[in-house]
Amino acid sequence: MNLSVALREHRLVAIVRGQDPDAAVSTVLTLFDAGVHLVEVSLTTANAGSVVSRARKELGADVLLGCGTVVSAQDADRAVDAGAAFVVTPALGPGIAASRARGLPVIGGALTPSEMVEAMARGAQAVKLFPASVVGPDYVRALRDPFPDLSIVPVGGIDAAQAAAYLAAGAAAVGVGSPLIGDAASGHGSMDELRIRTHAFLEAVR
Repeated sequence: MNLSVALREHRLVAIVRGQDPDAAVSTVLTLFDAGVHLVEVSLTTANAGSVVSRARKELGADVLLGCGTVVSAQDADRAVDAGAAFVVTPALGPGIAASRARGLPVIGGALTPSEMVEAMARGAQAVKLFPASVVGPDYVRALRDPFPDLSIVPVGGIDAAQAAAYLAAGAAAVGVGSPLIGDAASGHGSMDELRIRTHAFLEAVR
């Protein structure tokens, strides 16, 4: 899979994190059904591996369902065992090389230009700009000249309006967690309300 192409095509990565595995599975299924094409389940989610494998069993082998918060080689193993299609790391670390060694495409976490270069050198197909909230869309725009071909995915506190601003500034896609997911993956939120938020974000990234 060319992850960079998928990011530029679909423009939104939904990030699922919660403490109710059944609700997390329902959240993943609802997101895909509502039109999201890239979903990341954080390994900080309760029984994250089971969430991914159960959702994949329902959705089939071709969906772009990945694991996030992959820090170590052990995390990479968990992602492979769960059936992840891609992984996301929060920062530079062993998770990037370990995931690539296991054949998984990676969105590697970075904040500075030097970290972005290092993430790509370690085999990441794209860079997770985190925490994006401390730099903003102008930072992404400033990176376009030195890194015109780099697929940048801002993550952290991004609402629908900010998602559109980051994409206009040159981001390949945006990663969105709580502003999109709300309490759905913890068992306290409505799936109907999740669908409403999902449609708003999909409109914003078109």
